[in-house]
Amino acid sequence: MKERLYEILMDDDIVLSINKNMEELLTIIPEIKDTIGFEHNHPYHHLDVWQHTLYALSFAPKDFTIRLSLLFHDIAKPLVCTTDNDGVRHFRGHPDKSSEIAYLELKRLGFDEMFINKICYLVKYHDTPISMEDIEHDLDLQKTRYIIQYCDGLAHNPDILYKKEQYLDKTLVLLNNHRTK
Repeated sequence: MKERLYEILMDDDIVLSINKNMEELLTIIPEIKDTIGFEHNHPYHHLDVWQHTLYALSFAPKDFTIRLSLLFHDIAKPLVCTTDNDGVRHFRGHPDKSSEIAYLELKRLGFDEMFINKICYLVKYHDTPISMEDIEHDLDLQKTRYIIQYCDGLAHNPDILYKKEQYLDKTLVLLNNHRTK
């Protein structure tokens, strides 16, 4: 199943590949089913959780680590959803829970522990600003994390995309100006 997941995610047209192989993908990662049609009802999002994930994936380069991380990045939102008095949904803790789900699924599928830990890190911190300390610790990992944040950010509500763009622009400058010692 792990090889099949790789084939599906590494197709040139990832969205078409996922849509053509949806039944099989749901067999490989059954937790995806709960995200399909699950509305965000949040001003930062204009698509349901699954459509948001697909849209984020549509921006992803042909890199298995990035695509797999994006596939899992919001998978726990249906499990942690709360709604305030105005009907706005919140998903506190979804990166941690999504990371837990990714760990269990990738372990079950037989992925290497180091690879699993990398994916879980990227999922867990997909929503957390990248600091200079993060960059100094592992520049390459933070560049990958930035790409995930970029793809995720582009899939947010276009009416407020400027807020994400400001953060992404500042972070890109940090990443590009960093000199390894």
